[in-house]
Amino acid sequence: MNLWDNNFVVQIMPDLMRGFGLTLWITFIGFAISLAVGLIVAVLRFMRIPVVSHLATFYVSFVRGTPLLVQAYIAYFVLPYFGIAFDPLPTGIVVLGLNYSAYTAEVYRSGIEQLPKGQWEAAKALSLPPARTWFRIVVPQAVRPIIPVLGNYLIMMFKDSAILSSITILELMGTSLQIGSNFYRYLEPITIAGLLYLIVSFPCSLLIRRLEQRLVPAH
Repeated sequence: MNLWDNNFVVQIMPDLMRGFGLTLWITFIGFAISLAVGLIVAVLRFMRIPVVSHLATFYVSFVRGTPLLVQAYIAYFVLPYFGIAFDPLPTGIVVLGLNYSAYTAEVYRSGIEQLPKGQWEAAKALSLPPARTWFRIVVPQAVRPIIPVLGNYLIMMFKDSAILSSITILELMGTSLQIGSNFYRYLEPITIAGLLYLIVSFPCSLLIRRLEQRLVPAH
């Protein structure tokens, strides 16, 4: 028996590409969630509101301190015991997005802390309302230097989406494992899945590196 079967590859490619497409969709939706939630958490922490800011800090510490796999298991297998149950796909997307929101919150915080104090003083002198100060002055300036870091997290999320196969989501990794189980051949599907991850992540990492050179001034 041949170690590598090209005919088998042709047979399984449509399923793998569907899984690949789902992986991309999960990544982009999950990343949008992480950007939105992370920004809210970062602002709440920075504003130092009693109780609320402490809860935001605890959220970041808790999420970053527990593995994504454990969080996915809790959301999919444990929460139904308390009457909270959703389909695997939305559960996986939300878990992935919330997990990364703890990391993007820290990235946002670093960008906000780099903002010159003069910007805050100018907003205060003009008596600008807090919402306008944050979303018209602070956030636009804070986001620009952290775009490359956020891009790196996007690549990491793309690769970490493979963990969602553990809660029965047939994204790229889940599809390759299912094919291997059905046909008792894991070499081709797992290898192709790995190559697809590499084909996306490696060029994107090079692009982000170039973007970093343009956006982040050298010291």
